[in-house]
Parts: sequence; structure tokens; C-alpha cells
Amino acid sequence: MLKTLKISAAATALSAGAAFACAPDFSGVEITATTQTGPYIASALSLAAESWSEKTCGTVKVVEFPWSELYPKIVTTLVSGDDAFDVIAFAPAWAPDFTPFLTEMPAKYQSGDVWEDIAPVYREQLMVWNEKVLSQTMDGDVHTYTYRIDLFEDEGNKSAFKAAYGYDLAVPKTWTEYLDIAEFFQNNVEGVYGTAEAFRRGGQQFWFLFSHVAAYASHPDHPGSMFFDPETMDAQVNNPGWVRGLEEYIRASKLAPPSALNFSFGEVNAAFAGGQVAQSIGWGDTGVIAADPNQSVVAGKVGSAVKPSTTEVYNYKTGAWDSYDAVIDTSFMAFGGWQAAVPSSSRKQEAAWDFIAHLSSPEVSGVAAVTGGTGVNPYRISHTTNMERWSKLFSEREAQEYLGAQRDAVTADNVALDMRLPGYFSYTEILEIELSRALAGEITPQEALDTVAAGWDELTDSFGRDAQLAAYRASMGLPPM
Repeated sequence: MLKTLKISAAATALSAGAAFACAPDFSGVEITATTQTGPYIASALSLAAESWSEKTCGTVKVVEFPWSELYPKIVTTLVSGDDAFDVIAFAPAWAPDFTPFLTEMPAKYQSGDVWEDIAPVYREQLMVWNEKVLSQTMDGDVHTYTYRIDLFEDEGNKSAFKAAYGYDLAVPKTWTEYLDIAEFFQNNVEGVYGTAEAFRRGGQQFWFLFSHVAAYASHPDHPGSMFFDPETMDAQVNNPGWVRGLEEYIRASKLAPPSALNFSFGEVNAAFAGGQVAQSIGWGDTGVIAADPNQSVVAGKVGSAVKPSTTEVYNYKTGAWDSYDAVIDTSFMAFGGWQAAVPSSSRKQEAAWDFIAHLSSPEVSGVAAVTGGTGVNPYRISHTTNMERWSKLFSEREAQEYLGAQRDAVTADNVALDMRLPGYFSYTEILEIELSRALAGEITPQEALDTVAAGWDELTDSFGRDAQLAAYRASMGLPPM
């Protein structure tokens, strides 16, 4: 995910208080780390490099490539066995192509309080491939919900909403409530639109659709079945759960600002911080930007919660909807969080893993998480419990809600993982073409998703169904068949 925060320096905070020089001693050792062109993520590497250098007397050279060039640059060096990079910071979707060329995290880093501090969904799933820890999460990515406290607590709005919909105006528990709220503000509060999400092709569009779909298609009894049947690799993208998710995503686009079909996540943040919308869906960046009075007109009024869910989930095994007495606690790991890893071709693996451990340590990553421009969102439990650190950005209520939403999202009972598969961008390209046509009203949601399903099945066969199935099961934390 390309993030949109303003950069500010925090090197002093990262490097302050180093107790001993050269511990461990990597004097004369230079490692090379690569990621996307900064500031986002690259600046987190650079800030950690300064404090690691002071601590170990080694040096880190950070090499940046534009997003479009990063994957081919890394994969070329991995496949060729080139030792150009000692540390790679990469998108989780690329893991299936990279993992054959990565070293396993040393055992000494896989135990203790620092290890247990990593949220389980990252530690036990997104960092693991075929039961081996091959990467370290360095950024948390999960979709949450952001809303305007002042609008929701306005007595006039509360009375009018109750009269119109028959229930109290509050943080939505379901997508139905979310759309009711969007409709209410769109129609009843001047100058305020209902919601903001990313709808632009090439602008993180499909992750926002996935967030809607996860509630309806990620069945708690059938893990890993949201995108494909994990036993046959048949595409599930056109089942009734997906159709309902897409229908509601399209409705949300009509309850957003007039230019919303051109919204990427950057425009979502700007719309919320600019006071244009009552609520939004997206990554944790929205809350941080909206709470900053230098970037926002709604600072001090920013509420946060987990994203909406449902009491009905489609069961692909039975072909029927399953109903529940309470809302299913479902979250979606959109993108999944940048990963850092050490290629097998590196000649400086000990130093490289030591740097990654430093980069992702509670102290260093904790500062990055509250530093504008690093693009780092919480992924450690301690990131969501250090109120003193977050109080510099938020009011007490804002901080409690923001950190609670981040914590609850990654520890939900039913966490839906993003798709990670060889040929990922070929699959998402087919989806975005049809998704854009459906948003424009050219075809129905069912027609769009039927075309996507056919395209995905063709791709799976062209890549090799058995190989894709094995990769998909590994990506979802399922054992080999």
C-alpha cells in the first residue's frame, strides 16, 4: 500500500539513549536494504539505520525504487542469486514468489517477550510460509472505521436519525447500519457526505471491495475460503457473499463525494480530514492524519472502531446463508503489512537479521508508528498500549478509540487474510477491469463477478492448478493436502 502521511524527522528519538557502542559489534560491516521510494516505509528503514549504526557500529545503505520497479528489481536478484541486497522490504502479496529464496529467521528471535508482543495474526500467519518464519512484519495493515464524533453526538442528528431509521445513531456494527448512516448524513446534513472509500482503479480499489466482502464470504467455519475453494482452487469470487459485498460497495460509492470514483486512499484521508464526510473505511493512517491540526479541520473529533460486519455469512459448502445471533467478529488484513526478510544470497545474514530485529523492536517501531511519513501502522500489542506516546497526537478519547480499533481488528475472532498468490497482479487486474465497469453501472455486480471468476479459473489453470492450490493453502496457513 502506498501511504500518504507527511514526513517528519525522528532520528533523535530513535537514537537517544543507546547504552553501549558496538553491541553487537558490526564495525566495518555495511548491509544494503531495499524498498519502495520514500518517504513511506523507506523512511522507517532510514531512521532505524541511524540508531542501528550507533548501536552496532555497522552501516545500512537504503536503496529505493519506484513502486512499479520494486518487484522486478527484487525478484531478478533473488532468482539470479545476486547478493546485491541483504534486507528486502516488500509487499506480502509477493511472498509466494520470494519465499524460495529467503533465509529462515534465526531461532533466537522467535521467543521471549519481544516475539510474543507481535500480534498473533502477523507472528503466526503473515510471517510464516510452510511452517517457517521467513520474514518480519514491519508495518501493520488492517482496515478499520473512522467517524466524526461531533456529528454522531449532535442531539439534532441523533433525534432525526432515530426518527428515520428506528434505532440510535452510533458506531455501526453491520454494513447495513453503515449504509443507513451514510444515507442519513448525505441527505440531512448540509456540506457533509455519507462516507469515503477508495473506488479508483489502480487506487487501492480492490482492497476496499475485499473489506465489504470479507464479512459475507469469510466463513468462520471454513478458513481460507474467501477467494478460492481451498480444496479445489475454484474461484469463489462470484458467489452470493461476493455479490452482496459488491452491491453494498457500489451503494457506498453513491453516498460519497461526487468525485469519489476517482478516490484512492489519499483522497479518502483528505476527504475525512477536510470535514467532507461523516465516516470512512481505510487503514490507520486516516486517524493519524485527521487528528493532526496541521493537516485536519476535524482534529479532536476523530472517532475510531473496527469496521462493520454482519450476522449472515455465505457458506460455500452448503450453498446457503448461515445466520448468527450476534454480529460475527470479522476483520480484513488489507495488504497485510510490509515484510522485511533476508535473501539466501546475502553474505551478511547475521548483521541483516540483527538490523531487522532492531527495526521491528518495540522501541524503534513504536516511534515509527507515531511518526508521520514512515507509513508504519501498529502491529505490536505494545503499539496499542503506550498511551503516553500516542497522547502527543490524540486526545485521550481519540487515542483510546484508535488504539482499541487497531488492537481489536488484528485480534478478531475471524480474521480474513488478504490474497497472496503467484500471479497476484494478474488476478487483481482482471478484477479491477470488471469492478470499474460495475461501479460505472455498465454491468451488474453478478455479471462483473461471473467474468472475474472465469478469468481467475483460466489464470489458475495457466499457472498450474496444483501449484497454485499449494501456494494458496500455504498463504492461508492451511496444511498441505
